[in-house]
Amino acid sequence: MTAEQIFYSYSPFIREFIYSRGWETLHEMQLEAARVIFNSEDNLLLSSSTASGKTEAALFPILSQFHEDPPATFGALYIAPLKSLINDQFMRITELCDGAHIPVYHWHGDVAASHKNRALDRPAGLLQITPESLEAMLIRRHNDLPRLFGDLRYVIIDEIHTLTGTDRGNQIICQLSRLCEAAGINPRRIGLSATIGDLSIAADWLSAGTGRDSAVPTATNKSIRMRLGMEHFFINNAPVSTEATDNVRLTVEGTDVIPEEVSEVKTDSKETFHIDDGFEYVYDCVRDKKSLVFSNSREETEYVTATLRQIADYRGEDDIFLIHHGNLSAALREDAEMKMKAEDVHAVTCATVTLELGVDIGKLERVVQMGAPTTVSSFLQRLGRSGRRGDVSEMMMVFREEEPLPNAPLPALIPWELLRAIAVVQLYIEERFIEPPRRVRCPYSLLFQQTLSTLAGSGAMTPARLASKIFAMPPFEFVEKEDYKTLLYHMIENDYLEMTDEGELIVGLKGEKLTSSFKFFAVFKDSEDFTVRCESEEIGTITTAPPAGDRFALAGRVWEVEECDVARRLVYVHPVKGKMEVSWPGDFGEIHTRILERMRQVLTEDVEYPYLKPDALKRLRTARAVARNTGMTARDMICIGGSTWVYFPWLGTRSFRTMRRFVAKNGAAFGLHDMEFEGCCYMTFKLERGGGEALLKHLAKISREGIDPEDIVAVSEAPAFNKYDPYLPRELLRQAYIRDRLRCDEVEARLARYR
Repeated sequence: MTAEQIFYSYSPFIREFIYSRGWETLHEMQLEAARVIFNSEDNLLLSSSTASGKTEAALFPILSQFHEDPPATFGALYIAPLKSLINDQFMRITELCDGAHIPVYHWHGDVAASHKNRALDRPAGLLQITPESLEAMLIRRHNDLPRLFGDLRYVIIDEIHTLTGTDRGNQIICQLSRLCEAAGINPRRIGLSATIGDLSIAADWLSAGTGRDSAVPTATNKSIRMRLGMEHFFINNAPVSTEATDNVRLTVEGTDVIPEEVSEVKTDSKETFHIDDGFEYVYDCVRDKKSLVFSNSREETEYVTATLRQIADYRGEDDIFLIHHGNLSAALREDAEMKMKAEDVHAVTCATVTLELGVDIGKLERVVQMGAPTTVSSFLQRLGRSGRRGDVSEMMMVFREEEPLPNAPLPALIPWELLRAIAVVQLYIEERFIEPPRRVRCPYSLLFQQTLSTLAGSGAMTPARLASKIFAMPPFEFVEKEDYKTLLYHMIENDYLEMTDEGELIVGLKGEKLTSSFKFFAVFKDSEDFTVRCESEEIGTITTAPPAGDRFALAGRVWEVEECDVARRLVYVHPVKGKMEVSWPGDFGEIHTRILERMRQVLTEDVEYPYLKPDALKRLRTARAVARNTGMTARDMICIGGSTWVYFPWLGTRSFRTMRRFVAKNGAAFGLHDMEFEGCCYMTFKLERGGGEALLKHLAKISREGIDPEDIVAVSEAPAFNKYDPYLPRELLRQAYIRDRLRCDEVEARLARYR
C-alpha cells in the first residue's frame, strides 16, 4: 500500500483528525503499522523514538476498522504500566474518537465508579486498563468475561520495554492467556515502545501463546540530534552569593553538530545564604524554561524539590516547582501534569520514573538529570521528554559528591556516577546500544499469585486441571512440574490452598485473606502505607507513621504531625517551613555489564567528551590520573594498603553478584575475609596469605571447567526479592536465585583473562 492508499483507507473521521492537526505527511511507522494491520493477521511490535506517533500508528487503522464494523464488546484493550499514562492517553484517544462515536473507557484505581459502571453496562470500543485492574477483573468478574470481551480483536501493550522480563510484564501475558480462554478469543497484540534493546526477544514475548508471528517494522536510521551537558560539583554548605552564579551553558553532542549555545542565565539577587552549588546550578538551568528534573529515587526527588523551592524563597522569586512520584496523591500528580501541558504556565516538575514514560506534557524545553541514569533505556526515555514537535532534545546532567579526603581509600577517589553517565551516553552514540530484555526462568512469585488468582476466579478444580491451566501460560514454560507440585503441597500445608473431600483445590483461609485485599492484584512490592492528609486535602502516602509533633517531608514540603490514626492508617498534618530527607523502600534495578566495561574504557582512554562542562572535565581528568598512578588502568586487582585488596571486575549486577560469591567461596586458601562491596563497581577484602594476583590465577584455574552456581549458594540460603517470595518454599527460592539472579558465563569469561 502506498502512503496515499493508506491515507484513504482510514475512516473519514481519522482523515479529518489528520487535516485538523495540519499534518502534511504520515510518519514512517504509521505507514508500516497500517500495512501490517490492514493486510495481515500478524501481531505488531512498534519501536521508534519518543513522540514519533506510535499510538496513532496503531489506533488509526484499528479505529477505522471499528468504524466500519463495530465490535459487539470491547474491541480493543489498551494496557499501560502507569495510571498517569492511561489518563493522558484517555484524553487524546477520546478526542480522536469523538467524531466517530466510538466509546473509550479507562479503568484503574483512581477512576470513578460511575465511569466503570458505564463501561460494564455498555462494553464497546476501547478499554484502557492497568495490569492490576485487569487482574481484579479476571477474579471478580470471571463469569462476565465473555460478555465484556467476546469480540475483543486487539490488545495494545504500551511501554513494553518496562515490562518484558519482569513479573509485571509476565503477569500481563498470564492475564491475556486466562482472558482468551475464558472469552474464547485470540486477539492480535500490538506492542509499543521507544527503547527496546533486542527486538526479537521483545517480539517473542509479545506473541507468546498467540500462535501468531510478530511483524517488526524498523524505522530508517536517523542521525542523533541532542544538546547534552554534564557538570560536577563537590557538595558544600559554604555561603554562596547568588550574584556570583556562573552562566549555565549546554554543550552540543551528536552526529549532527548544532553550533549555537543553548542558554545563558545570570542571577540578579545579591543575597548570600547557605546552599549547595550544585542545586544552584540546577535552579539556573531551569529558571526560565519549562523543564523536568529527574532523580533516580523518590527520596532524592523530594529533597531536590524542597531545595529548589528554598532557593526561590531566598531569591524572592516565584515558586514554580511541582513534584511527581508514585507516593503522591492522584490529585497532586494530575495537577502537575495539567500545569506542564498548559502553554501559558511556566513550571518545573521534579519527577521519578512516573514521568519518564509517554505522558504528554506539552512542549518541554529542557530535562535535568540528577546523577547518572541506571540504564541506556532510561537515559533515552528521559532525554526524549524534551525536543518534541521537531525541536532538538536537551538534557543537563548534574553530579554532586562529597569531596574525598586525601587519605580516602582508592575506590572513594573515583566518581562512579560520572563514569556511568559517560558510559551510558557513549554506548548509545557509538553503537546505538540499548539493554536487551531479560528472560525469567523461575517466576515462582508470579506462579504463587497466578495460582491463587486462577482459583479465586474460576472456583474449585482438580490439581491436574489447575496445572494444565497454569502451564498453558507462557511465562511458566520453564517451570518443572515437580517444582509446581512442591509449591502446591507447600500452599496446602500453609492454608493458602485447601483440598476438598472431592479432591479439588480451593483457596484456603490464608489465601482468602490475601486475595480479598486490593493489594493482591499487584505483583510488585508494596508496603502498608499511611495516607497523609492536610485538612481535607490528600497529600500522599508514607511507609511509617511518626508520632504527633514529629516532622517529615512529602510532596516537596515539610509537614508536622497533628494526629495519627493507626487503625485507619491516616496521618493528619499541617505544613511548616524547612527541608528534610525522607526514605522509602525500593529497588534501583540492574546495571548491564556493557556499561561497566565502557566505564573502564572511560578511565583508560584520553578522549575529552565535548558535553563535559569545566568541573566535570576536571573531575574526569583527576580520576584518570588516579587510575593511572594506582595501576587501575593496567590491573583489576590492586593492594590498597597492608593486607587489604580491591578488585574491579567491571561486571554488571548479576555477574558481579556471581563473582563476589565465587571469590568469597574460593578464597579460603588465601585467608580471605572482611569482604565489602559497593553496588557492582568494586569489592574489597583482606588476604592473610598470598596476594591478589595469585588469587585471580587461582580463581581462573578453578573456573576452567565452568562455574556451577549450585556450589556458591548454600543449601540453607533462600534470598527473597519479589513480592510473594516470603510465601514460597525455601528450595524454590534458592533455585529462583540461582537461575535468575546469577550469571556464570560472563564471570567465566572474565576469569579466563587471568590464566
